[in-house]
Amino acid sequence: MKISYVWFDIGYTLLYMQREITYQQVLKEYGAEVSLEKLEKYFHLTDKLFMREYPGIFLKDRGVYMPWFLGVLNYRLGLSLDVCEVDERWEKIQEKTLNYWLPYDGVYQVLEELKKNSIGIGIISNWDHSAQEILKNTKLHKYFEHQVISSEIGCTKPSAEIFKAAIDRAGVNARECLYVGDNYYDDAIGCRKVGMNPLIINRFGSLGVEEIKDCPIIPHIGEVLSYCRKTKERKIVRGRKIS
Repeated sequence: MKISYVWFDIGYTLLYMQREITYQQVLKEYGAEVSLEKLEKYFHLTDKLFMREYPGIFLKDRGVYMPWFLGVLNYRLGLSLDVCEVDERWEKIQEKTLNYWLPYDGVYQVLEELKKNSIGIGIISNWDHSAQEILKNTKLHKYFEHQVISSEIGCTKPSAEIFKAAIDRAGVNARECLYVGDNYYDDAIGCRKVGMNPLIINRFGSLGVEEIKDCPIIPHIGEVLSYCRKTKERKIVRGRKIS
């Protein structure tokens, strides 16, 4: 399999929110001391639960899902708090936080290396109209030849339509495309509908995604380039493919 083009999701693939730090601040105000390590783990587990059991929920208005999300999160943390009150306070802290979305370590290096290796790069993401501003603020916008954002074209993952729009816009062969995301149910299932190859990032090994058996998983974005190289280096030896 030759990879000539790599498409990326945005949230929790290229960028992450400063949610654990800000939520920790809120919990302290309510007298709860929770480590960042524990918050990262349980935010992750709650993310994966919602991705698996409630597809599309994160595309709804914040008020539809966030109290519910925090209720599950706090239950797992052993906390009993008024989630609506907590969320209201948390949102105020988020609004005052500069650069709330930050790139993961290694993102710029990976994008530079892909370009150096003549591999095209683009974005396919479920996002509202803030996507372009966030990409510019993080200086990521300049790397991508094509940016296909759900709010701009009127369709969302995992629909085949958004992936088809991307390959048509770029004029590339889906079989030579790799789609890198963090949500198996939106990203892997969606991109396969048009023949793209999926790659899922899960920073906690198999934690939270134990049910996934049919898709390659990497722990961080830094492994994207090596994955592309491995696919290129596969050889046919004595009539069989060696990985």
